[in-house]
Amino acid sequence: MAEPDEGTVEALAARILGLPPAPLRLRIAVAGPPGAGKSTLARALVDRLNRDAARAALVPMDGFHLDNAVLDARGLRARKGAPETFDGLGVLRMIERLGQDPEVVIPGFDRARDIAIAGAAVVEPGHRIAVVEGNYLLLDDDPWRRLHPLWDLSVMLSPPVDVLRQRLIDRWLAYGHDPAAAEARALGNDIPNALRVVEGSLPADLVLRD
Repeated sequence: MAEPDEGTVEALAARILGLPPAPLRLRIAVAGPPGAGKSTLARALVDRLNRDAARAALVPMDGFHLDNAVLDARGLRARKGAPETFDGLGVLRMIERLGQDPEVVIPGFDRARDIAIAGAAVVEPGHRIAVVEGNYLLLDDDPWRRLHPLWDLSVMLSPPVDVLRQRLIDRWLAYGHDPAAAEARALGNDIPNALRVVEGSLPADLVLRD
């Protein structure tokens, strides 16, 4: 994924640094469909905030993927990445804890091995900003909609669907799939998930379009 526009990152950082301070830490949502560039933007934003000694932590949602064995038992393996293939309540509890607990241990996701990893990172007491990135952080569906009032600022990335389609095909090509398999993975699962985000999310404070 291309690096985000520097002006966009600067503007977002300024907006966050201008927010009223939270009692413990600010919780910032970077949401959007698969292929929108959430991870890239969130990493760049955390790097920018930390240049100003803002003590920001990156918090990905992907560590709450259900394990493939659980998905197989539920008949959901082919839909991996859809909202029902995540521990949505686990995400909710983590976001709640980010506003309550000085230290929060968070899971990660190893995309190469396709597995979630418990205890992959720590949001420390000194972190005053948590930048959370994920597809369904604004989804208007239970339990995801319960996240909406917890955000101090929410950002939705919303590129055109044809742009997403090509990015998602390119992603699967990069993972070694042949062109036919890459297109099938993108159109059979990723694009339906993307449309669910685009059509079914609650309003964000900011919307960024390509």
